[in-house]
Amino acid sequence: MYELDAIDLRILDLLQQQGRLTMTELGESVGLSTSPCSQRVKRLEQTGVITGYYARVEPQALGKALLVFVEITLTEKSELIFKKVRDALAHIPEVQECHLIAGRFDYLVKARLGGMDEYRRLLGTMLAQMPVPAQSNSYVVMEEVKESTRLKIERHKKLG
Repeated sequence: MYELDAIDLRILDLLQQQGRLTMTELGESVGLSTSPCSQRVKRLEQTGVITGYYARVEPQALGKALLVFVEITLTEKSELIFKKVRDALAHIPEVQECHLIAGRFDYLVKARLGGMDEYRRLLGTMLAQMPVPAQSNSYVVMEEVKESTRLKIERHKKLG
C-alpha cells in the first residue's frame, strides 16, 4: 500500500460524505482537475483503500424496523469451529455484521428484521447451524442513537 497524502485523505473524507460526487466536483473540492483526481480515485480503489460504493437504504422502507444484536457463546473453540461458524453466519441474509469477539462471549451478530417472528426464526437458524452447542443473549434496540460507516480521517497522520 502506498502512503496517503493530504489530497488522498481529503478525497476519502469527501467520498465518505457523498459517494456520488462526480470526478469534476471531487477534483474541484480538492484542487485538482478531473483527470488527476480520477487517477487518484482509481489508485485508491486498486490498492484496496476504497473497498466499494453503495446506497444506504432506510430499513423501515423495506419493513425491517427491528434491529437486534445477538451474543453467541460456543461450548468449544478451535480454528475449525470458528471457520464453520464464519461460513454459516456469512450466508444468512438477515445478518448484517458478524464479529469474532475477545471477551466473555465469542460472536456478536447484528441483524435487521421485520419483527419478532422473524427474529425467532433467525435465532433458531443461527443456533441450529452452530457446529457445537451454543448459548445466546439478545438485545433488541429500542432507539438508534447513531449509526455510521464513516471513518474519522486525521489529516496530520501518515496512513498506509
